[in-house]
Amino acid sequence: MSLEIVVMYLAVGLIAGLLAGLLGVGGGVVIVPMLIFCFVKQGVQPDLIMHMALGTSLASIIFTSISSFMAHHRRGAVEWTVVKRIVPGILVGTFLGTMVASKLSSGFLKGFFCVFLYAVATQMLLNKKPKANRELPGHVGMFGVGSTIGVASALVGIGGGSLSVPFMIWCNVAAHRAIGTSAAIGFPIAVAGAIGFAVNNLGAAGLPAYSLGFVYLPALLFIVCFSVLTAPLGAKLAHALPVDKLKRIFAIFLYVVATKMTWSLIG
Repeated sequence: MSLEIVVMYLAVGLIAGLLAGLLGVGGGVVIVPMLIFCFVKQGVQPDLIMHMALGTSLASIIFTSISSFMAHHRRGAVEWTVVKRIVPGILVGTFLGTMVASKLSSGFLKGFFCVFLYAVATQMLLNKKPKANRELPGHVGMFGVGSTIGVASALVGIGGGSLSVPFMIWCNVAAHRAIGTSAAIGFPIAVAGAIGFAVNNLGAAGLPAYSLGFVYLPALLFIVCFSVLTAPLGAKLAHALPVDKLKRIFAIFLYVVATKMTWSLIG
């Protein structure tokens, strides 16, 4: 691996951690597009790039989600009863999602991710929140919701916050508790997703050295080490900078990234 590639992976970790702390975003939204760029530069086989970006992103969320949900737990903002009820569906859905993703083409996954980016950017720009007009469903309903969130998260390499937070707010869970609970839900999503992308694709043809299935270990190491360092700095800056304005700017950036990825698909 060249020095240039190492520096790029360090930058992914630095930027991902900073944005996670500053804007409350992370996971696939930040890491996947940057990993795609790095894998292209590294010369990874084109039909493996998107799959490896998703698998490596989910593996990195295992580590970043721990510090996140522990911080929320210390503030009493995690509804552990909700976590216990939704996790079985999350585990099944996420693992199933990795199996489905492994069979899909890189082009389809990239297109699906572009649609997701546009949706996230629009939500950040408009800052609309669902009206709380119902209660959380029973065990069967929670299993179904968890499975859906798990499948979608595996297909875009995220921790599920952009899906689980609106769902819980819609079900009358207070916003700060929805965010804290979502952080806890992100951990089983990341674990099941990383395991799924690793074990379902062991020995796949064309993988670069030091890959565990679709999880690229050197990138994972650099991302985790440096995102942990910069996330606290981002959180500190969040109290000094106009975060709402920065979110709108970041939303425009996501539109640009999604458009560029879409253009590469049709170009």
